[in-house]
Amino acid sequence: MNALKFHVVMVAVLVCLWACSNPRPAITTWETTGGSKMNNRYSDLTQIDTTNVSLLEVAWVYHTEKKDSTKFGPMECNPIIIDGVLYGVSPKLKLFAVDAGTGEEKWRFDPADSVMNKTWHRNSVNMNRGVAYWAEGEDKRIIYTVGPIVFEVNATTGKLVSSFGKDGGIDLRYELGKKNPEEQFIAPTSPVMVYKDLFFVSGLVGESTPGHIMAFDVKSGKQKWIFHTIPYPGEPGYETWEDKEAYQFMGSTNAWAGFSLDEKRGILFAVTGNPTNDFYGGSRLGAGLYGNCIIAFDALTGKKLWHYQLVHHDVWDRDLPTPPALITIERNGQKIDAVAQTTKQGFIFVFERTTGTPVFPIAETPFPVNTTLKGEQLWATQPVPSLPKPFTRQRITEDDLNHFVSDTEYQALKTRFKSLRAGTPFTPPSVEGTMVFPGYDGGGEWGGPAFDPTSGMLYVNANEMAWVLNMVENKVTPQAMTTNMDAGQAIYRQNCMSCHGPDRKGGGDYPSIVGVDKKYTKRKFLELVASGRRMMPGFNHLNQVEKDALASFILNLQQDQKTAYKGNTGKAAAPHTDLYGFTGYNKFLTKEGYPGIKPPWGTLNAINLNTGALEWQINFGEFKELTAKGIPVTGRENYGGPVATAGGLLFIGATADGKFRAINKRNGKILWETDLPAPGVATPSVYTLNGKQYIVIACGGSKWGGKQGDAYVAFALPSHQKN
Repeated sequence: MNALKFHVVMVAVLVCLWACSNPRPAITTWETTGGSKMNNRYSDLTQIDTTNVSLLEVAWVYHTEKKDSTKFGPMECNPIIIDGVLYGVSPKLKLFAVDAGTGEEKWRFDPADSVMNKTWHRNSVNMNRGVAYWAEGEDKRIIYTVGPIVFEVNATTGKLVSSFGKDGGIDLRYELGKKNPEEQFIAPTSPVMVYKDLFFVSGLVGESTPGHIMAFDVKSGKQKWIFHTIPYPGEPGYETWEDKEAYQFMGSTNAWAGFSLDEKRGILFAVTGNPTNDFYGGSRLGAGLYGNCIIAFDALTGKKLWHYQLVHHDVWDRDLPTPPALITIERNGQKIDAVAQTTKQGFIFVFERTTGTPVFPIAETPFPVNTTLKGEQLWATQPVPSLPKPFTRQRITEDDLNHFVSDTEYQALKTRFKSLRAGTPFTPPSVEGTMVFPGYDGGGEWGGPAFDPTSGMLYVNANEMAWVLNMVENKVTPQAMTTNMDAGQAIYRQNCMSCHGPDRKGGGDYPSIVGVDKKYTKRKFLELVASGRRMMPGFNHLNQVEKDALASFILNLQQDQKTAYKGNTGKAAAPHTDLYGFTGYNKFLTKEGYPGIKPPWGTLNAINLNTGALEWQINFGEFKELTAKGIPVTGRENYGGPVATAGGLLFIGATADGKFRAINKRNGKILWETDLPAPGVATPSVYTLNGKQYIVIACGGSKWGGKQGDAYVAFALPSHQKN
């Protein structure tokens, strides 16, 4: 027996011995986004291992938009595989089914062809991170969302299930219990979670739309329960809002990241973001439950079992970005069923699964509250776990500035840094400028961690990018808004400036809208404002007069700008106007566009959750032009997550350098990498079919620019090497 065969046999023997002594069922399929409803992103498959991974080759490629480059775009979908069929979503939100062994298309469903196509719009939020599956006998359904619509599609034929909802779909705007459903904006980007004959959903929402968590009957589409994430009078948590009318106008506090499920116990886990406004809390004083919480529910009834708030009165956009991994670890000789929650600030919180008791102590830690913003009152403490230690840096000083730049540029960085408030992850927002670090898009992000149940190791990729937050006072009075131009400017500041900046040139990951008048007619622009696009929400809380004024300003409609403004309230937004807005998402960068701080700028981390120790960390992602100059790998921003396998490997795309990598999970060594047709800003799926193991990833490109695409690419060993 040669060495390779001996190794494979020994791995198989060890896995069998382990399985015989452990009741955990082997995970060899990928029937749910995240690999299982426990969101562990782990596979027990061993055919591809550390000895043969270098032999991987492309098994098949499926072009979801038929190589039509006008329809290319980022894809964040983690596809599922059921009975040899792979289900996923294209950049333009077409649902498809392909043979998981060949990539040959079986069917595709275009929501534009549905009877509900007037309810959503092709410009609606253009993002989908996965789909869900439900079956009862021969009744097999794919459940997925487009804009505000939840569709159910026959998994065999690709046709709508007409008995579900209204002609195959339900409109979530009408399920929130609001008096003005047409003005609500909701567009789930993460897949629903299925339990028995129920599915659960929340999602991306507009600034004045609440992110309530809802349960629906899979067969009929009838709502079974709703949990108000902004509590109503008489509900627990209502007392944590100083403004007792907040539930009527406040938005967000949404479970946009999706769900995890303890199917055996019937416990649903959700995580939420912060309430509106992201960076000013003067209009929502108090702790603000259930913002920034992990919440456990009785899945059948919606009864809250426990919750824990991980950021109090959040004004740093510290949404919980991924549902928890449901794990079993060993502490002090005892096995503990737990949940592990990664956060944007680089923390990992671990709780006992049924009670919410912290496994590692959590300290309410004082942070600065010396805000200069009128009406603001920050929370005096924030929860910080004792273990595990943060997997990202927690503060930046002058010594941490980028030292690869010229002396002149370094001095400029230092001058800019000295002008900012900085020092902690919770430094108060300010008009003069606050450095937010870890930034809005990290440490941990929506791709989530992978957990290895055989070792207790958690693997998480992270961003280390500094951002600059500048608040600006909103000075809006009825007397000042006499023309559409006046009103349009004010409406823009209140609703649009946060993403597109005061000069409309954009910033960070948000585009410039200078010159948009050459691209859009007024009619098309108003459709865009109503429906949203990609990660831009719709703004249906604006009335038609306000939308017309905004169009006159952005599209430079000079005649319309001179028209007298006839708004009813004289205010630029909705029923509630904050004292402060902010000038946009601006990264702290060098003149060349690199991060203004020292590397690492992106990392991959291995944390032992039995002990809380960081076992290894590597810089993850490469700028080829820098390594060509002899600069060590710096890491870079990354989105999407890893999967771990029993073959000793981590598979991960995620980076804008367009690489797909296999990494030794024991030490972080890169064993194999290949160039994708476009960056794989998604989490891969691992499955087996006809005795062959596959790894597949969506390659649509990244939001940083560069290559875009429409391909799902599957890898496998050559046929003669698979055993």
